[in-house]
Amino acid sequence: MHDVGAGWLMTSLSSSPSMVALVEAADSLPVMLLAMPAGALADIVDRRRLLIGVQIYFLFVVSALAMLTWLELTTPWALLGFTFAVAVGTALAMPAWAAVIPELVPRDDLQSAIALGSIAINVSRAIGPAIAGVLVAQWGRGWCSR
Repeated sequence: MHDVGAGWLMTSLSSSPSMVALVEAADSLPVMLLAMPAGALADIVDRRRLLIGVQIYFLFVVSALAMLTWLELTTPWALLGFTFAVAVGTALAMPAWAAVIPELVPRDDLQSAIALGSIAINVSRAIGPAIAGVLVAQWGRGWCSR
């Protein structure tokens, strides 16, 4: 949903195709840069606390972006910064989410749990943008900050 909302917002903030492309770059770059360190971090620290911490981080980052958007104070560079910040949280959470499944599910059900988790991620990637489009069209860009 954030990808759709951020892309839509950037088109209204800047007419430059480069700025719109930078939204996707800001969303992808942290995953490329932080995938390995985030995996190591997920192995070192308590995964549950890491995931809770990332969710709290998301609460603050996304709330700030939503408020700026609703107040029409978002600039193109602020949007890129917030998009990068959201992607940093995602990059930190992804390895911990993957590694926590074996801790939560009995060994006999592990294969099914991993498959179900993969299905859930892919369904959310398909449905999330559609929901974002409806939210943006009906109630404005601030509803899709995350």
